[in-house]
Amino acid sequence: MVDVLGRELGDDLLEHVMDRGDLWVRVSNRAWHQAVDVCRRQLDCSFFSFLAGMDWLPVSSSGEKIFSGEEAGDDDESEEGEAVVEDVPTEMTTGVAGGESRFQVLARLQDVSAGVGITLKADLDEHEPTIASISDLYRGADWHEREAWEFYGFNFDGHPGLRHLYLPGEFEGNPGRKDFPLLARELKPWPGLVNVEQIPDHLDPKKIAAAAAEAAAAAAPPETADESAPPEAAVEEADVTGAPGADPVPAEQAIEAQADLPVTAEAAVSQIAPEAANEVAGEPLETTQTDAASTATQTDAAPTELSAEGEGGDES
Repeated sequence: MVDVLGRELGDDLLEHVMDRGDLWVRVSNRAWHQAVDVCRRQLDCSFFSFLAGMDWLPVSSSGEKIFSGEEAGDDDESEEGEAVVEDVPTEMTTGVAGGESRFQVLARLQDVSAGVGITLKADLDEHEPTIASISDLYRGADWHEREAWEFYGFNFDGHPGLRHLYLPGEFEGNPGRKDFPLLARELKPWPGLVNVEQIPDHLDPKKIAAAAAEAAAAAAPPETADESAPPEAAVEEADVTGAPGADPVPAEQAIEAQADLPVTAEAAVSQIAPEAANEVAGEPLETTQTDAASTATQTDAAPTELSAEGEGGDES
């Protein structure tokens, strides 16, 4: 693959590297479209995977606030979280296959039948980042180039219509660039520098949660309940019906306390004080008893009246 590209591009093939079994090739800006065309037609790279932009600007040059670690805030002359850039790399690195500029564009192409792929990259001018469009070779590159134009400000000559994908049409600036001011970066450093940054305690979610848990534990009152007897025993030993001569227990409290005991409804009502029984039944207890006695008297008297009529009355 490198021999074919070298033969077609000549001096425009700048550098090639095999990295972890994968081929990276850097070509000149002017040969970008030709290199992609060679990969498609002569190297059978029929599958276009992605196209992306890269900003290799050093962090110290972009003005990022990097917390130097445990030393930040210890000095009396500096405030907590003050930006310190002494330990941050200041020289620009351009990754695999090198580079000579801050901006680069990368494209991943694959030969699916042979199971091999190639990553092409090219440099772009920092002040006028322009390169040829490859959307005529791979239709899938259309919106990838629009994304790189939107986030990095790269111009793609020959693209049918560069317009916004994610951001509003009136949005100004390119948020993919490292020098673009983001509010999130005021609270947390550039996420790519995970090996040199350290989040201060007052911004670390884990430390904030731990401090909140300790404060809640310290503010909680000590438990004074007697744990020697289980809740069930405490319910059984409670005097729900009330002692003779004492004030009766309210019906709701008695029923709630006896809810778990296996008793019938009649037995539950009989265990409640008379006033509570009246409240449960919905009518005075005396009225219920009087009606029952009256009904029983009428029932007993009925056979006597019938008998008297049978003795002295008309049998018809």
